[in-house]
Formats: sequence, C-alpha cells, structure tokens
Amino acid sequence: MGLHPGLLSKLRVVTADGELDLTTVPAFARDLEDARRGSGRLFLVVDLCAVTFMDGSVLDPLCEAWEDCHDRLGWVRVVYRRPAAGLVFRAGGLLERFPRYADVQDAWQDVPADRAVADRPA
Repeated sequence: MGLHPGLLSKLRVVTADGELDLTTVPAFARDLEDARRGSGRLFLVVDLCAVTFMDGSVLDPLCEAWEDCHDRLGWVRVVYRRPAAGLVFRAGGLLERFPRYADVQDAWQDVPADRAVADRPA
C-alpha cells in the first residue's frame, strides 16, 4: 500500500519509551486512548523501539486498542526491535495479532519485519 493522503490523515502513532510495567502502563493506556479519540476509520502504529522493558500488563491496553480500531475498520501495528517484546506477545498468544514491524514506515505499508528480511536481495 502506498502513501494515500486520505488514509494517511487517519494514521496515528503512539511512541513509548523506558519501562512499561504495572506502574507505567496506565499512562501508556491513556496515550492509546487519546490517539483513538474521534470517530471513523483509524490506523494506529505503536512504536515500542525505545522501550527498555515491558511485561504482560501492556497486553490489555494494546488489545483494547486493537479491538477498537478493528471495529472501526482500521488496524493496530506494533514496531519493536527487542526480542523481549516478542516474548511478551508470544507468552500472551498474540504474535499473530501483533507481528513485529521494523519501523513506522514498514508498519504503514504492512511489511512485517520477518517478511522484510526475507524479501531483501542476498
């Protein structure tokens, strides 16, 4: 999918940094809710590249965001690089719902990190 101005206006990016755990997830959840304010179709990219630690408490707000965007005919895609984030999604049984994207551009264009690596010329 290329950059379509009409769709791009519906894109929101939430960026988190530091630790996402039981004490910090409420602020993260508020950021996700703020990004989803309004009505209509919504595309949400959650950038976790600067997150140094996260636990399973992040899954509930991400799933709420996914369900809301999905109900609005949109999506949520997650950008992360640290293997520990993938382990949290795997432990929660959510790797299919939240595949890894290398950056916001790849998330927008729906190029998961594993596919991007496989598609690069040798």
